[in-house]
Amino acid sequence: MKFQSMLAIYALFWVMSGFLVLPFGVRTADEAGVTKIAGQADSAPHSFSFARVAMRATILASAMFLLFLANYHFGWLTTDTLLRISP
Repeated sequence: MKFQSMLAIYALFWVMSGFLVLPFGVRTADEAGVTKIAGQADSAPHSFSFARVAMRATILASAMFLLFLANYHFGWLTTDTLLRISP
């Protein structure tokens, strides 16, 4: 597999992981014990840390990419395997 392909696949895993970890650790203003701004939605997060989301996404994307790369090299799950499973 070419390096550019690996980089593109990792980027896809990273973006997908970013959306997956985004809702974890979110606290609303009521949960944080601070007053809400007038017009603020009840479900709006109190604060947002992009660094925390990026770190979690990087860890998850790295694990998923390493699993993908191992499957690519060792051939654990192939299209033939998937065709045998389907009815």
